[in-house]
Amino acid sequence: MSAPVVAVLGLGEAGSEIARDLVAAGADVRGYDPKAITVEGVQPRGSEAEAVADADLVLSVNSSHDAVPALQNALPALRPGTVWADLNTAAPSTKVALAEQAGTRGVPVVDVALMAVVPGNGLRTPMLVSGEAADRYAHWLTGLGAEVSVQPGPAGTAISRKLLRSVFYKGMAAAVVEALAGAEAAGCADWLRDNIGSELAALDATAVDRLVDGTHKHARRRADEMTAATEQLEDLGVPARIAPAARDLLIQLRDAGPAPL
Repeated sequence: MSAPVVAVLGLGEAGSEIARDLVAAGADVRGYDPKAITVEGVQPRGSEAEAVADADLVLSVNSSHDAVPALQNALPALRPGTVWADLNTAAPSTKVALAEQAGTRGVPVVDVALMAVVPGNGLRTPMLVSGEAADRYAHWLTGLGAEVSVQPGPAGTAISRKLLRSVFYKGMAAAVVEALAGAEAAGCADWLRDNIGSELAALDATAVDRLVDGTHKHARRRADEMTAATEQLEDLGVPARIAPAARDLLIQLRDAGPAPL
């Protein structure tokens, strides 16, 4: 299978890096961005439709809000068999909707979940992909230097896994930010930063089970603890969002009784 002609829709921070790396890898690339952004080596096009007209593979790197409009604008010019890859962090239902719309033109949709930040990684950003043309996408992109893992299942499967991970990872980051804001107001930010770093460094493969089991087992005591933590943040003048959310979850677990074995 020869290298595809690639259209990149969206040449912002992520799209421009990916497009630039594709060009460096020898790909024939054309691109479109509504802000008229240009990338060296990428043939500029005046619209989504113009960009995709002669493409074998389309990379939609816009935003979750623009994912559907980008497809709708390009759809009249798409050839049957062209692969539409959506790299936006949109809900699984959006990816399913894209697949249904593109399917009316015989265009398979690949759901691409970018599993790390694109700036600094570009085309080497690890990708988890699903959808009926996922294997074709993986073959093309790995041949150009990308790191692609195929997740069996329809469009929406890959992004579902990323977003579930995001509940943990982004939630943890938000909790750290809120805790440090409180510690700054209390005058102990350095101590808490070191403490958090030590706790994270000590985590191992058993940490998930310990966290889940301990949360259920000690929900009553921890609900009281997070109630007090919420009150402290409010007394310090720090907006409390993560602490009361944790409190409310713990209250729900407390009232539901012991977790089933």
